[in-house]
Amino acid sequence: MHMTVIDDYLAGYDGEHRRLMDQLRALIEQLAPQAEQAMAWGMPTYKVNGNLVHFAAGKRHVGFYPGADGVALVAERADAMGLKRSKGAIQFPLDRPLPVELVTEVVRFRLEQQLAKRR
Repeated sequence: MHMTVIDDYLAGYDGEHRRLMDQLRALIEQLAPQAEQAMAWGMPTYKVNGNLVHFAAGKRHVGFYPGADGVALVAERADAMGLKRSKGAIQFPLDRPLPVELVTEVVRFRLEQQLAKRR
């Protein structure tokens, strides 16, 4: 397998940042295998008819950026899980497991949105 810009980004991290980002990346690629990999705004980005989702390392978290619609879809659940969020981002703390079900739901939703643009 050839190196990608996302591989280059991840190479700069280790420990919990790397663990969470590797898991997030694998999940996104499993759910959206057709997505193009790129870097946008300094973040690993997956594209299907435009931006699908982004992620990036924060100081004590990994930020997941599915856009406002993606966050709104799971906002109440994210709040109940104690996850910090903003209009377009959800923060995954380094000391907690990746919320796989939440990420799966968001990526599937965003993929449907992006694929609908083609019609």
